[in-house]
Amino acid sequence: MAKLTARSDDYSKWYNELVVQADLAQHSDVKGCMVIKPYGFAIWEKMRDVLDGMFKETGHQNAYFPLFIPKSYMSKEAAHVEGFAKECAVVTHYRLMNDPNGKGVVVDPDARLEEELIVRPTSETIIWNTYKNWIQSYRDLPILVNQWANVVRWEMRTRLFLRTAEFLWQEGHTAHATKEEAIAETEQMLRVYADFAENWMAMPVVKGVKTESERFAGAEDTHCIEALMQDGKALQAGTSHFLGQNFAKAFDVKFQPKEGKMDYVWATSWGVSTRLMGALIMTHSDDKGLVLPPKLAPIHAVFVPIYKGEEQLAQIREKGEAICADLRKAGLTVKLDDDDSKRSGWKFAEYELKGVPVRIAMGPRDMENGTVEIARRDTGEKELVPLDKAAAHVAALMDEIQDNLVNKARAYRADHTTKVDDWDTFKDVLENKGGFIEAHWDGTAETEDKIKNETKATIRCIPYDSVEEEGKCVYTGNPSKRRVLFAKAY
Repeated sequence: MAKLTARSDDYSKWYNELVVQADLAQHSDVKGCMVIKPYGFAIWEKMRDVLDGMFKETGHQNAYFPLFIPKSYMSKEAAHVEGFAKECAVVTHYRLMNDPNGKGVVVDPDARLEEELIVRPTSETIIWNTYKNWIQSYRDLPILVNQWANVVRWEMRTRLFLRTAEFLWQEGHTAHATKEEAIAETEQMLRVYADFAENWMAMPVVKGVKTESERFAGAEDTHCIEALMQDGKALQAGTSHFLGQNFAKAFDVKFQPKEGKMDYVWATSWGVSTRLMGALIMTHSDDKGLVLPPKLAPIHAVFVPIYKGEEQLAQIREKGEAICADLRKAGLTVKLDDDDSKRSGWKFAEYELKGVPVRIAMGPRDMENGTVEIARRDTGEKELVPLDKAAAHVAALMDEIQDNLVNKARAYRADHTTKVDDWDTFKDVLENKGGFIEAHWDGTAETEDKIKNETKATIRCIPYDSVEEEGKCVYTGNPSKRRVLFAKAY
């Protein structure tokens, strides 16, 4: 097993090695796309199942819409098509044929589509074209729909989970009778994402609103959660968009209110993706491998017997199976690894690499003493625990580890959030400390662009909890009413 590059030596290389060595994903033969391996997909499934339950608790239902979108649909909302035009994969033909020269197969030139189809980069257009047939009166509203799907945004500079041409995600698309309802939905779903990030992923986030330059294409407002990774870069972990009536007008979706004349429907959309996998890795993991919060770990604990000969193995296995049975009754997923083709030291390193929260080991001396050794993945601490108390101890550790991880991440963010009031300090902090910078901005896209071009730092969001405060823009010195959050980002 190859040793991982240290984060302090090359954070990017550490990340890439970890994703592959921990069996989460690999690059595919299709350039820009990835294969998510079973262990990685098991983590994503846990994320998906929790989020799906949260969506349903807030009244949403799942549906599915086509992968292909007629090109003409993309032209109906000008800002939307401009935002995605450079990322779209286009289907032009529907049939192959044998090459007359005997060189495999070629595209049949006679099978050109009458209208090209776009492989969905996001589904607003196809969904709002469908909603036109679902909505006639206020009685048909609200529509609260989510879909779990894959999308394609043509991207060649890829990094597993963080940026690939095809990725998995969910996208909610809702329709409302009033502006107020749609804004409330937008904000509610951002709170759902923040709840999931902090209470399941153990990843603290800042909730806020994007600047006009950073908004989703076609939205009136984009709300976001921003997380801070261990290398001091920000990562946008989820977005919720208030779309106003833009898509309803583009696709002529009107309804009859209780009183008054026909009006256009109000819309939202919101989504998170397999990018959350990258966020999870980079928030908690260390130079030994993955560190997983117990709430999302595919395996909560592993029992590793240390033995010589079949007789010892049988005795230790019996004790281990009893502990595992008790842990399963407590709702935990456990594995007893009695594979005799691998040494215990190899197994310890393997489960450390894969981020299993707790390791239980038992050797001949432990059996004599009626104890087991319990090791925490998050801190590396080991302790001997009486056999009859092992299951209860491990179960209790799950909450301790979950809390420790989120507290550690909060402490890192607090240490790497800096208030800055002048340009030289801004550049110094960005270059030498990293993290979030709270600074005044004059509110213009021109200043925002100049800061981005000079430093690669972007305004991550205008935080919900930012307060009005008279100040001067960190770049221009012009008047400013509040601080915004800057950072370099993924």
